[in-house]
Amino acid sequence: MVKFYKFLILSLIEITFSIPLIVIFSLLSRFKRKKFDVGIGPEAIINNYYHKQALEKKGYSVLTFVRSYYYITDKFDRVFSSSNYLFNLILFQVLFYDYIYAILNCRCLYLYFNGGPLMFSRFLWRLEPILLKFASVKTVLLPYGSDIQVFDRTPNLLFKDANSSDYPLHRFRYEKQLRKIRLWTEHADHVISGCDWVDYMYHWDTLMVAHFSIDMDLFKDQNCKVSAEEKTFRIIHAPNHKKIKGTRFLVKAVDELKEEGLDLELILIEKKSNEEVLSLIESADLVLDQLVVGWYAMFAIEAMLAGKPVVCFLRDDLINLYRAVGLLEEGEPPLINLNPLNLKDGIRDLMQNRSKLNEFASRGYDYVKRLHSTDSVGNAFDKINKTIGIEPNIQTSIKEP
Repeated sequence: MVKFYKFLILSLIEITFSIPLIVIFSLLSRFKRKKFDVGIGPEAIINNYYHKQALEKKGYSVLTFVRSYYYITDKFDRVFSSSNYLFNLILFQVLFYDYIYAILNCRCLYLYFNGGPLMFSRFLWRLEPILLKFASVKTVLLPYGSDIQVFDRTPNLLFKDANSSDYPLHRFRYEKQLRKIRLWTEHADHVISGCDWVDYMYHWDTLMVAHFSIDMDLFKDQNCKVSAEEKTFRIIHAPNHKKIKGTRFLVKAVDELKEEGLDLELILIEKKSNEEVLSLIESADLVLDQLVVGWYAMFAIEAMLAGKPVVCFLRDDLINLYRAVGLLEEGEPPLINLNPLNLKDGIRDLMQNRSKLNEFASRGYDYVKRLHSTDSVGNAFDKINKTIGIEPNIQTSIKEP
């Protein structure tokens, strides 16, 4: 009952106060000179930090903004939330301050498909793309995963099963998710796709293998050699989504290989900062990204950059797509393609033939440089921005809010 009254009160406030307020500031935005060429947010995703670097290399002034952040990283320019619940309630569900701040300061917004700062509003999220157009703010839409995953659109049944187990409540957001995908696809100025996201999207303007970017100087050394055979073989895995990452298959395989007498250990990275994760990657003989989704993400990119061999399940149809459109070359990505059914035999073979690991490890750095460096992704973003009329404004070189 309390939730119902809260919803009712906030809905009335939004209709009578918030909507007129947002419209007024959207109108003001049309005539205001902006400090930043691009704003990235409000999702607290580590890629926002690297995307800022990528854009700044091309001369853009960039603001990263979030309401709050997770334990992974706090590298954002503006974090709006406080520890005071009432203050946050007024700031974000009545005033929608982060929306107002973004439109008054940014000429273009890079957003994800769950929406911009109005994503948690009762009604305004339906109007957000239109309001941004009214405010003369351009939008570039990027997917990241759960923002576009509508599971009746994918052929990956194992992924569907894992998601049903890990996130059973996601079934209740099905209709809203469909509406958001359609809303932003129809009204965004530019839409990017890649990874397995192509399963869930019905249109894109730019296709990338993945929009993930990374600083090529993240590691001081690229150690492309695994440990000697007499040393314990160390496998690193980050089970932030255990069923979706296929963690149970890895744990089972490692336990069974230990029973066979093989000397190996499994390190599971959970609730660690990105700096701690990077340090653990450097200690690995083998990094395992995921066994279910069918494509790779940031963890694999970080490991390849560090010169480590990486196991990741790659779907054949996705490999064929990216090769057919000219984004991948033969033998790419340089990942060890294993799945839950052949994982144990694959790890055993790799431990007994460690030269294979070194061969994969030696190819990772160049691959990351070509497709995921901030230089490479910056070039792609620069091209996109110019197609929608956003170029670096040399008179607004401010990099901090």
